[in-house]
Amino acid sequence: MKYIKHVKILARELPGSSKLDLHGVRHHAVDHKVENFILLNQKLLPLTIVCGNSQTMIDLVQAVINRINCEEVVMDRYGVIVVRRI
Repeated sequence: MKYIKHVKILARELPGSSKLDLHGVRHHAVDHKVENFILLNQKLLPLTIVCGNSQTMIDLVQAVINRINCEEVVMDRYGVIVVRRI
């Protein structure tokens, strides 16, 4: 595990991937955390974002992904979004 410089986002490194777990993160903080996570870790694609079962959390994450124009995004499992290409 490592902390991303100057941002309190915990990213767990997996082989060829990074993961952001949003369990316990308040809705008002999601926008900033997801955007920073994607932009600061774009060299570590694919990026996995765990939203959990909250449809509101999934919608907030998808809004950020759409705003920064990620090219390839999948949600193979409900609540787990994978950014494959930015």
